[in-house]
Formats: sequence, structure tokens, C-alpha cells
Amino acid sequence: MKIDNRSFIDLHIHSNCSDGAFSPTELVRRASTEGLVTVAIADHDSVAGIAEGIRAGLTCGIEVLPAVELSVQFRSWQDVHLLGYGMDWSDAGFLDKLNGFRERRERRNVEILERVNNMLAEDGHEAVALSEVLAFARDALGRPHIARALLERGYVSNIEDAFRRYLVPCNVPKCYWPMQDAIQEIRRLGGVAVLAHPTTISNDRQELRDVVTELAESGLDGVEAFNNLAQQDEMEFLRRLADELGLLVTGGSDYHGIEEGLQMGRGRGGIRFSDTLLAPLRKRLSVRKNQLLSL
Repeated sequence: MKIDNRSFIDLHIHSNCSDGAFSPTELVRRASTEGLVTVAIADHDSVAGIAEGIRAGLTCGIEVLPAVELSVQFRSWQDVHLLGYGMDWSDAGFLDKLNGFRERRERRNVEILERVNNMLAEDGHEAVALSEVLAFARDALGRPHIARALLERGYVSNIEDAFRRYLVPCNVPKCYWPMQDAIQEIRRLGGVAVLAHPTTISNDRQELRDVVTELAESGLDGVEAFNNLAQQDEMEFLRRLADELGLLVTGGSDYHGIEEGLQMGRGRGGIRFSDTLLAPLRKRLSVRKNQLLSL
């Protein structure tokens, strides 16, 4: 009988410090149940869950890699997601910038809730109070927390129904980091910058090749080739493109704990993310930190 000695990871999960359903501690415990050895809590424009996640990891015997997912604008594309790994997440300047984004995001989501309540009134429903939504949030209020409040009230059948009927029609535009600023900020902090689920930018392979090539020339370190939003052939295309451009390859589920059928530690088709992805990432982080020390 063949023995499987591989170990598995997930470099893209979310806690309730942004728009996930579970606390960092709960996430790490779930990762342990899934048999993962390393995870990265990559909350949206927030590093508030990293310290708790690391502490839980020490208890559960799981490595928790510091990470963040920045909402970025690149050319005409808005809400492109850029992952930062291994950066100095306690840097005061970085925290100030994140706090500014959080404050603007809070105002945005309060406005979204007001619009949702207007639609609820038209449907003959009572309004959802901000306090009900905040009961599901922690460091940052997000649309999934409004969705959970709608579900709790019985106004929708599931999270996807909440987005379709209320949250998408009531959306308010986000505020984004400029791509170049986001890449340089991650590098300034000694981290590596990785483009999350690249096919959300474009499904046209030539266009995607042009985008990734331009970003690589601007300092991008890697691409999240293995994810839940790409088909098998698209993942292979991204892996080959990364090899061609000398970029890192990472993998993550983008797990929030609210998606039906999405499992931590697994990508589309049930693929698992091997810990062999970690060695090149750690090597790049070591090189980056040595470069900063030599300045």
C-alpha cells in the first residue's frame, strides 16, 4: 500500500477580523481538524487577527504565516486582490494606512446597510439594526456580516441569496490601494506580494499574461495559481506562466466559512495545496529581509 507522506497548507483564509465567519482561534482549530500544517490568515486590509492566530497555532501545532489581502486598483480594474506574506505587520505606518482604509470601509458598509434597509421596507420587512450586523463582525464590518444578519432574520435563504437580492443591488464603491503603492508597501515591510486568484482579472489568457508580466516588472513576487476560482487548465497555465517569469506559486482556498461547498485547505475539484510551495516562499522572504538589512 502506498503511504501518502505529503503535508498540506492553505495560504489564503479569512477570519472575522475582516469578512470571515470564525475567529482566528477557531480557524486554526479547524485547520488542525483538516490536517493542515501551515495556514495564512489573510484578512482584507487588516492584520488584527494575526497575533491571535499565531498564539492558537502554537497551541495546535500549526504554523500561522503573517499575511494580509489588500484591495487594489490596477489600470481600469477595481477590487484586484494582492496578498502580502511575511511582512512586518506591526509597522506603525502600515497600521495607520490600514486604519484609514478601515474607517472608509466602515462608512461604506453603514451606507450599504441603509440602502438594504430601504429595500427591506419596500419588501415589507423591518429594518436590520447596525447592532445586529456588528454581532457578526469583529475588527471590520463587511458585506458578509450584513448577509448573515439578513439570514438570521429569515429574510434570505442563504448567503448567496443575500448578495443576489440585496447586497449587490445596494453596493457602494470601495476605496482601493493603487497597485504599485501596494506592491511597494509589502516589499518595504520585508514581505512578498502575490496576486490572488488572477483569473478574476481576466479569463483571456493573452490579456492575463500581459497583466502578470507587467506586474512582475513592477515588483510582483508571485501568483496564487492554485485556488477555487480557476479551472484546472487555468491553474496549469498560471503555474507555467509563473515559472516562465520567475514568480512564486502559492495556493489557497479563500475560505471565509460562509461559502457552500468550499472547504479549507482545498481548491477547485478538491485539489490540496502541498507544503512544497513553502520553501520557495521562505527563500524569497529571507532574501527580501536580507536586502532590507543591507540598506
